[in-house]
Formats: sequence, structure tokens, C-alpha cells
Amino acid sequence: MVDNEHNTITVQFTPTIPHCSMASLIGLAIRVQLLRVLPSRFKVNVRITPGTHASEREVNKQLADKERVAAALENLNLVEVINQCIAGQFEF
Repeated sequence: MVDNEHNTITVQFTPTIPHCSMASLIGLAIRVQLLRVLPSRFKVNVRITPGTHASEREVNKQLADKERVAAALENLNLVEVINQCIAGQFEF
């Protein structure tokens, strides 16, 4: 959802399964990609679609916490994984 009046973007995503262990990584990759491509005036909110993940509340809390996101993006290994996800080159 885009709100130009308040300069906010809200994205809800649905993990593949209710116990998806990569939900935080997926949400972080979505957030990073949006921050890279959108004008800086936008505030980006990424959340799990309500009722679709067993740890929905905890993951949403992590994704909304600016300090946690900033700390995650200081981890070079994690940034590399996020970049691979965004580029579609992630291998399991």
C-alpha cells in the first residue's frame, strides 16, 4: 500500500509455510530492496500478512525495529545473503 500523502509504503508478505525459518530474511530483503529503489522521503514498513506465520508478532517486531535492521545491515555476511536474494541468486 502506498500513501503519498504521508510518504509511507506498507508491504505485507506471506511466507511459504507457517513455520518458515527464513521469514525474517525475506522481510529484510524486501525492506532493503525498497529502500534502495524508492525516494528517500518514503518510510518503508514490511510486515507478515496477519495469521500466516507462527512467529508473526516476533518477526514483525524485528522488521519494524530500526536499530535491529541497522545492526543486521552492518553484518557483511548477512548483507551478501540479502544481495543474493534480491538478485535471485540464492542457493539452498
